[in-house]
Amino acid sequence: MDPIGGKMINRVKIFLLFTLCFSSPLWGDAPRPNVLFIAVDDLRPEINSFDSLGMVTPNLDRLARSGVRFTRAYCSIATCGASRASLMTSLRPTPDRFRNYLTRVDHDAPDVTSLPALFKEDGYTTLSNGKIYHHQDDDLQGWSKPPWRPETRSISWMKKENQPTQEEGRRRNGPPVEAADVPDAEYPDYQICSKTIADLDQLAMQDTPFFLACGFYRPHLPFVAPQKYWELYPEQSIPLAANDYFPRNLSRVFRYTWGELRSYRGIPGKGPVTEETARQLVHGYRASVSFVDAQIGRLLDALTRLGLRENTIIVLWGDHGWQLGEHGFWCKHTNFEVATHVPLIISAPGMSRGVACNRLVETIDIYPTLCELAHIPPPAHVQGKSLVPLLLKPDAVHKGLVFTRWGGGDSVRSDHYRYMEMRADGGRGKLTGKALFDLQADPGENQNLADRVAYATVQRELQAQLDAVRSDFPSPESPEKTPTK
Repeated sequence: MDPIGGKMINRVKIFLLFTLCFSSPLWGDAPRPNVLFIAVDDLRPEINSFDSLGMVTPNLDRLARSGVRFTRAYCSIATCGASRASLMTSLRPTPDRFRNYLTRVDHDAPDVTSLPALFKEDGYTTLSNGKIYHHQDDDLQGWSKPPWRPETRSISWMKKENQPTQEEGRRRNGPPVEAADVPDAEYPDYQICSKTIADLDQLAMQDTPFFLACGFYRPHLPFVAPQKYWELYPEQSIPLAANDYFPRNLSRVFRYTWGELRSYRGIPGKGPVTEETARQLVHGYRASVSFVDAQIGRLLDALTRLGLRENTIIVLWGDHGWQLGEHGFWCKHTNFEVATHVPLIISAPGMSRGVACNRLVETIDIYPTLCELAHIPPPAHVQGKSLVPLLLKPDAVHKGLVFTRWGGGDSVRSDHYRYMEMRADGGRGKLTGKALFDLQADPGENQNLADRVAYATVQRELQAQLDAVRSDFPSPESPEKTPTK
């Protein structure tokens, strides 16, 4: 039994009903909507309109005013390749599918119709610029033309002294931050935005609808951005995490060494960073977010200039969150709130505008949402649930639980609690650690309540929900249970 969508037979009934509805002439001759699909790498909800009030994000805020911002959206796994594959197929990760940043859809789910492939099959022109999948050549059948990326690397230091070095035959990254007095146009994200705008100019002259994906690299490490974006944030205003300590009463199996950051020059191989370094990292992260915000503004201006805005669905999403010193952690790769909580904004014709939806939602819900908005029947394999009812009425009932996993860990979050487990053998083996957090009393997840008598009922119920999700994992000896197209 699926703990979110009900029994499989109900899914089939819903699919058949959806197909009958959208095969009928009820939709008339209205033009099919375009889709502008904006991905931002490593973006947690560090946005002014998501109540991060120190941020300078006027264009993200402008987009939020034109649609619905989902304040409690969660990725399925906090690493880029797997998270993107999960979103683009509306399939949950398992111990054997969508496991790490090197994930490929065409390897892990080769018989599943991806989101762009479905739109392409329905007559859309589908284009990809920048980082949508982790691998540029993944899911090539989903795109009308080969995916495009700029020639310059996503990691692009401008200063000579910051360039990577070779040490004992191995590449050593430059520093994790850089502010350079150079034009925006020198950076890959500006070039990705320019290519997307050029595509919009061409697509505006076509009679067919488009699905145009634009994936920005920043604020992924290293935090490199033009000096003017650093100047938006005075040094004395840069906040540091108040809970820079490991949660109390929590097993050490939940510890995380944030090796991604440690690969950069000046970061210690073990132990915490200094307060000065922590402040530089937060400063660089914020500057990088504001730099991407400026590119998003260019996209919104282009849509308006070309007369496309009123018939274009805009979806902006982050592939996962990012830890900025919370619990002494940096980067992602955990099941904690700050690693799994993502920004999600959807602006669609005829839907609500300028409102917040506080319901729990997941990035796997994006796929069926776009299907419904574009009047395309979703494939039977889809595990997400359409957000259209929430776009019409943000306080509508949606789902009571969201699930994430990383490595040997699984997590379930309700309105009130988060329950996490760690297991051996990549999540299939013996239970090695448990965590329960009361998110209303302890939103920072600082006190583990697992196995306390007062929370026994809550823990038992959430553990049962995790067990139900794990029961759908295909065994490594058996064929993949995911339906094909």
